[in-house]
Amino acid sequence: MKKNSTLKLGLPKGSLQESTFKLFRKAGYHISVSHRSYYPSINDPEIEPMLIRAQEMARYVEYGVLDCGLTGYDWILEQNADVKEVAELNYAKEGLRPVRWVVAVPENSPIKKVEDLQGKRIATELVGFTKRFLRSRGVKAEIDFSWGATEVKPPYLADAIVELTETGTSLRANKLRIVETILESTTRFISNRKAWKDPWKRKKMENIVMLLRGALEAEERVGLKMNVPQKKLKRILSLLPAMHSPTVSTLTEEGWYDLDVVIEERLLRDLIPKLKDAGATGIVEYQLNKVIP
Repeated sequence: MKKNSTLKLGLPKGSLQESTFKLFRKAGYHISVSHRSYYPSINDPEIEPMLIRAQEMARYVEYGVLDCGLTGYDWILEQNADVKEVAELNYAKEGLRPVRWVVAVPENSPIKKVEDLQGKRIATELVGFTKRFLRSRGVKAEIDFSWGATEVKPPYLADAIVELTETGTSLRANKLRIVETILESTTRFISNRKAWKDPWKRKKMENIVMLLRGALEAEERVGLKMNVPQKKLKRILSLLPAMHSPTVSTLTEEGWYDLDVVIEERLLRDLIPKLKDAGATGIVEYQLNKVIP
């Protein structure tokens, strides 16, 4: 390891901040930041974190102000940034799903498809990408940068908007109808290309990504332990859709086994009663921090 080596890491300020801090915490990195500060503390002396808006992250990573950072795929495309995409991390503000940029119009608008935007006014924060998308569809429209509250712009300030959504709830609440999804985006861990060629920095980034991916893998999985009598073991094993073969250990009591498995949490509601009926006892569900393949 190089002496006094540090990795300059950009963390997204704003909507992704809380979910990013939570993910890092599960990965073993405890981050704290005081109100109004842009320089968090982290329990790793080899990392220098800085809070940057996700919209600007790719540019600062490309220029080398930051060695690496986390931002949305949408903002990489918006800025046409020349960065190394190290990993896709499938999480967003509210869950583990991609976010969508959609064209939306008022419910009673005559606009039914993207081509109907010809000559119209569109409000969005994603100006550059929207222009390129419309150009690819042969549509000429006026694109206005929206400084916020984009959903309230139609119909008086814009004919349509291009807006980010996870669930569509806010659009429906503002009586807007989705015409088309133009981009799906997930969070990406990106690196400055020069920093990626530095062996120490690259290894440091790869380790961070491995732990973050492990934390994400654990988000929708749990551990399940149970005691199983020998005569019921084959039946209970047949009920378990495991990542790999479950761990089976003998207990001190003859004829009994301890069974340990990692499983998707969504399956447990139906699975646990079946395990109980099949003869499993002492069933314990426990949370996971990381699952490293």
